[in-house]
Amino acid sequence: MPVRRLRTALAAAAAALVLTVGCGAADRDQPPRPEPVPRDWKLTFRDEFDGTELDTDRWATCYDWNQDGCTNSGNDEEQWYLPGQVSVGDGHLSLNAERRSTRGSDDKTYPWRSGMVSTGRDDWYAEPRHVFTYGYFEASVRIPAEAGMFPAFWMMPASKFTPPELDIMEFLERTDRVMMYVHWRSPDGDQRARAGYGPVDFPAKHHVFALLWTPDEVSWYVDGVRRFRVTEPERIPHVPMEVLINLAVGVPDSPPRSVDSARMTVDWVRVWQR
Repeated sequence: MPVRRLRTALAAAAAALVLTVGCGAADRDQPPRPEPVPRDWKLTFRDEFDGTELDTDRWATCYDWNQDGCTNSGNDEEQWYLPGQVSVGDGHLSLNAERRSTRGSDDKTYPWRSGMVSTGRDDWYAEPRHVFTYGYFEASVRIPAEAGMFPAFWMMPASKFTPPELDIMEFLERTDRVMMYVHWRSPDGDQRARAGYGPVDFPAKHHVFALLWTPDEVSWYVDGVRRFRVTEPERIPHVPMEVLINLAVGVPDSPPRSVDSARMTVDWVRVWQR
């Protein structure tokens, strides 16, 4: 083989090797496909929280009614959400609750401030960052051990009005039992169905909470095991929804005086869709 042809062949082989190695690295960087995810579904949303700042292209730090912070007055929560209570570092998203008297833009004073993230809007009239209709939604979350906290990973309609609502995980009153809810509206008014799973020492480490949502079913998973499922057509939402993770305070009861702070951490959030 002439020298020029030999060099060309070697260069082509080296390029092919680089491509092969590159593809392998990309494959290794992909998270494992959860068992409930159909083979033809793709990873459409992902945040591993590997940086030092929140990715504001993915996340807002308030509800759609953000005006220098926000709260959920419908639950009589005791916190005012502020961006400063949200941080990213050491591979985690942290939502930090702090006992600190805070004046909200609604002219009320709240005894706590805390953090939340949403794939929704920065204000009522903006466009949401990301909305989803059906999919498999999962997050690796470590909840705080302190009493009086109300951590949640859930979904609300992009229309801003509930129901419907899908609560992938909530912790109320106790930290060893996760609650899972679906809310819907019927001719008789707002309805809900729920299930709980425990006891588990959830604050001890991160656990994976997940939801499979299709036109025919909604199923809840804890660490890869299905713990709740609904198939009744009237209970299944069919509207675009936002993803939210928040650390509320004071539902159903206020924290004891001995508790002045709490932290909820999230290792990653992923969404798989058709």
